[in-house]
Amino acid sequence: MSVSKGLAALGRRKSASLSLESSRGWFPAGTRRELTADAAMKLSAVSACVEIISNAIGMLPVFVMQSSTKQRLGDHPLGRVLWERTNEAMSPFVFFRLMECQRLLRGNACAWIYRNGYGEPVELIPLPLGTCEPVIEPGTGRLWYLATEPKSGRMYRLSPADILHFKAYSPDGVTGVSVLHRARETLETASAAQRYEQALYENGGRPSGVLKASTDLSGRVKLPDGTEIGMKDAIRREWDKIHAGPGNGFRTAVLDLGMEYQPIAMSNSDAQFVENKAVTIADISRFFGVPLYKLGEGKQSYSSNEQNSIEFCVNTIQPIVTQMEFEETDKLLTLSDRRRGLEVRHNMMALLRGDTNSRGTWYRTMREIGALSVNDILALEDMPPVPGGDTRYSSLNYIPLEDFRELSRARNAGGQKGASE
Repeated sequence: MSVSKGLAALGRRKSASLSLESSRGWFPAGTRRELTADAAMKLSAVSACVEIISNAIGMLPVFVMQSSTKQRLGDHPLGRVLWERTNEAMSPFVFFRLMECQRLLRGNACAWIYRNGYGEPVELIPLPLGTCEPVIEPGTGRLWYLATEPKSGRMYRLSPADILHFKAYSPDGVTGVSVLHRARETLETASAAQRYEQALYENGGRPSGVLKASTDLSGRVKLPDGTEIGMKDAIRREWDKIHAGPGNGFRTAVLDLGMEYQPIAMSNSDAQFVENKAVTIADISRFFGVPLYKLGEGKQSYSSNEQNSIEFCVNTIQPIVTQMEFEETDKLLTLSDRRRGLEVRHNMMALLRGDTNSRGTWYRTMREIGALSVNDILALEDMPPVPGGDTRYSSLNYIPLEDFRELSRARNAGGQKGASE
């Protein structure tokens, strides 16, 4: 497939009307005001969800591990892009946080893998929205990426091995759909409520209403420029000039001609704004998979929040991390590395550092059953090893694990001898 044909296909896709696959907007042209990702981020709940999830992804330490021995390879060449400097402008934290923000808000996050002569990645360059597009080649069904090189501005057709592609929910496995598109109606309602509330306070907190007069207002009035308008329109203009807009709220109204002002809109209490906002925040929370307590809503009890935090790690962060680990292992490690059983991993334990009680209980349990040694625990806490810390213990009076079988046989033999006597 030629690059020109790919560009034509890309142009057709961008000009299409509303669909889940499109990242251009939510509404067909000319029907409603378009609510973009930038506009959605002005909603406090959306901004908080994006910040919470992207910061959680960015703070996870990344390492290369030997899958058979579970040993971390701190001197692997991939370290210079995964835990030292991802590119000239970004640290690993900034890079992974940016990738997750794009994945949540745009549905797709792509990065160009720059390699040296040995095929080893030396830089990961994020590609802005609209500069990278997956294309299925007609006839062969092969997947290619049409990407604009950020430094030269030239377009290339790249193999999937040269593009890191993190997807949100995907109906076809090729292109992701952002959370914003799936939450369109919920966020539209939240945005409309926010605009209404803003307009309400800009007008001094005064609801709209009607001016009633006991006299005939069917005449016409001549304006200073010579034009004539109806008397009702003239009164409406004068009222809005004095009482509408910032700084004009709560001014004293002086009515003549037997006029009377009567509000007709619901007040804030009648509309139950607080309750409506809570419902909207809960809906947004469900779409993003963020516990309500992290957004300052819901019940604030330590025990429930602790459980919600664990569920957040397991149900929201872990699936994202799993996708990233598969993508990075397949595309950042060389073929020889993968044949040796190496894989890229993100350390989820970093998210549990704030919960010292749960972390201490887990470490104690794992050490008592022989699953972790003292030095294993220290490594998870980013602390140096201690002499003798590699010995593992088990529950048989906490003897060394390598002596467990011998002691068990000795005890069993002693028990059988006593029974025979």
